[in-house]
Amino acid sequence: MNILVLGSGGREHAFTYKLSQSKKVNQVFVAPGNAGTDKIAKNLSINPTDFNAVKTAVLEHEINMVVVGPEAPLVEGVHDFFLADDQLKNIPVIGPKKDGALLEGSKDFSKQFMEKHNIPTAKYQSFTQDSLEDGYAFLETLNPPFVLKADGLAAGKGVLILDHIEEAKTELKEMLTNQKFGDASATVVIEEFLKGIELSVFVLTDGKSYKVLPSAKDYKRIGEGDTGLNTGGMGAISPVPFADTDFLTKVEDRIIKPTVDGLQKEGIDYRGFIFIGLMNVAGDPFVIEYNVRMGDPETEVVLPRINSDLFDLFEGVANQNLHEKTYEVTSQTATTVMLVSGGYPEAYEKGKAISGFEGIEDSIVFHAGTKITDTKVVTNGGRVMAITSFGDTIKDALAKSYKNIDKISFEKMNYRKDIGFDL
Repeated sequence: MNILVLGSGGREHAFTYKLSQSKKVNQVFVAPGNAGTDKIAKNLSINPTDFNAVKTAVLEHEINMVVVGPEAPLVEGVHDFFLADDQLKNIPVIGPKKDGALLEGSKDFSKQFMEKHNIPTAKYQSFTQDSLEDGYAFLETLNPPFVLKADGLAAGKGVLILDHIEEAKTELKEMLTNQKFGDASATVVIEEFLKGIELSVFVLTDGKSYKVLPSAKDYKRIGEGDTGLNTGGMGAISPVPFADTDFLTKVEDRIIKPTVDGLQKEGIDYRGFIFIGLMNVAGDPFVIEYNVRMGDPETEVVLPRINSDLFDLFEGVANQNLHEKTYEVTSQTATTVMLVSGGYPEAYEKGKAISGFEGIEDSIVFHAGTKITDTKVVTNGGRVMAITSFGDTIKDALAKSYKNIDKISFEKMNYRKDIGFDL
């Protein structure tokens, strides 16, 4: 079997790492990949949303399955593109079609979906430029902080949490009338703020049955103690200590089952991952958001904990016999710490030489924003590398990650030293 993984981040390196271990997999290709995937697979210089270029690569390299990492190709319809093409239609794509990808592609759609299928979530209303005054009035009915979400994809930056009503009104106007997030904020969802602790639960479904993957918690803020600007994720831990059997049973009964059943009732043939961002509010789970792919950097702690053949599960998705598959998870804790470029998540420089990562022991280095220039590995993004380690406790695993981080360097390297501080 030849597999094509679409994407270039730490998530895609983690997919490649697991798939390349499968005895059923002959060759893994990654488009476009990074310096890490280049060591264990063949990188293809292709934009994942250039579907015609993807088609050419699939036919040229005799690809038997496509695994979609990021959300953009799914929302733009890569799975639909394959099904509509006579040469591609029998090649399975791990990731939902366009109708299913709306769960992430439209916050308004996902909130309506949750409301329709009685899935617990924060109360909300949606507004456009024409209903700006109604948006102001709805804000007046809420207690601070105020949550504003751009309806469409905004590269993880379309959510604002604001403490003051006047600031919330100003930002609402910026989003709706001044297109702060472009077309993504043509509609804005205003939500009630849920007070609790966040975590993520990941589900793999073939459209009929599903498997619940390990839980994880990531850390979005750039600064220690969860301060400063939101990022794509500064680190993650799996499993989540408070997500015990009782809590996860509530998640499955109240959220996972109604979500998978709801997709079937809506006639959405969903084959791929459902990332459920949750808030634990006094022991009860509420959905903050859906994503239609694995999270990053959560993938870097969830996939390494799966001892079984990941490709075998993907075959179950493709053949809709996932219910027949089993998989094993290590009882150990996995942690990952993200190394980022100086200045990230605002302006940062690329092309900084990275040293020390090749001598790492007792940790896995997942590349994210890296590339090879003149035989040297250099930075090529805001989030550069994720350092994943195992331990019997969170503290043990983090100690390994931080010990190995001391060996790695690049100009203006930054990372959080308090991952797991709230657990």
